[in-house]
Amino acid sequence: MSFWTPVENPGTRPPRSWAFDIGCALVAAVASLGTFSFAQTAHPAHPPLAIALVVALLTLLVLPLRRVWPGPVFGVIVLITALLAQWPVQGALYPVALAIALYTVAATMSRAAALVAAALAVAAEVPAAGQGGWGDSWLAVTYEVVVVASVLIAGLYVSTRRAYLAELRDRAQRLEREHDQTSALATAVERARIAREMHDSVAHHLTVIVALSDGALSAVNRAPAQATEAMRGVSSTAREALAETRQLLGILRAEDGLELRQPLPGLSDLEGLFTRVRAAGLPVRYERSGPPGDTPPGVQLVVFRLVQEALTNTMKHAGPGANAAVWLRVAQGEIRVEVEDDGAGNAGVTRAPGGGMTGMAERVSAFGGELTCGPRQPRGWRVTARLAA
Repeated sequence: MSFWTPVENPGTRPPRSWAFDIGCALVAAVASLGTFSFAQTAHPAHPPLAIALVVALLTLLVLPLRRVWPGPVFGVIVLITALLAQWPVQGALYPVALAIALYTVAATMSRAAALVAAALAVAAEVPAAGQGGWGDSWLAVTYEVVVVASVLIAGLYVSTRRAYLAELRDRAQRLEREHDQTSALATAVERARIAREMHDSVAHHLTVIVALSDGALSAVNRAPAQATEAMRGVSSTAREALAETRQLLGILRAEDGLELRQPLPGLSDLEGLFTRVRAAGLPVRYERSGPPGDTPPGVQLVVFRLVQEALTNTMKHAGPGANAAVWLRVAQGEIRVEVEDDGAGNAGVTRAPGGGMTGMAERVSAFGGELTCGPRQPRGWRVTARLAA
């Protein structure tokens, strides 16, 4: 901070601060008219009345600006002190006006500036203390040095205290910002997860509904009973899709946004998934090996969504007459999933993975696993995944 840099903005200071500083200036101006002396002279000489009034007026005008321009105000007060030091009676200018100005410099400016100001204060008062002879003035000089040191220490303490409190406030604000950022990040991650859940659920159910609707249309004339059964499947699947959609959207509206109203699907729900897929016209063979175990809910959800997405893609791309197979192998600390079909729609040609499989790859990698997908020979498609359980 430079000598002329304002410490505070005069236009934004509260009225009570101005009132306090004006009161301090009044006290210092009245004290500068005093006649007692720290110099211990036998015959004290009084400064002219005009000089005393000018000193009081300058003190009254300058000192209220001490917290706006502490450096310039201190410089003016030091010059006034040096002027009054020409007379043995320097009055109370030093204990009041100079002490206030020195304290303000120590409390608001750098430590180096405070030490320089203290040295100037001592230098301005020492000539007045020696007016009665240096042999008898050591007590006055000691007193002045002690007063300057006390004011300096008080100002430095206040400066250090203010810096400490400002650091605490800044740290609290940083922690609050970090907390808000962490909450926002957690919310964004949760919303991204919900978006993936919406994609998997809606895409699967709509695919099943389309397949059932096509089957009902083709059988409405030749087999009305089958068409009726297919439409019942459409209704059931649509209701289930609607329930899952409401459940996921309800999370977004909830205040906490993290808790589900119903349990998420897991390994036990695979049979229901296969039932819906078979009803839509895709034969599915399912094999599971390994002990039941306590698989974490998060891993179960990833496995369920992976199988759901793979079968949805089979229904979309495998073509008519395709068959699907699902193998689930549960081992100690690991789960392997394999979904394949023999559909002719893929024709053994590699295609770019869609958004669903890309999301599945992210889910699997989040649990320390890996996902591979590609064509089978001579035809069909295979999806394999390994997850840490």
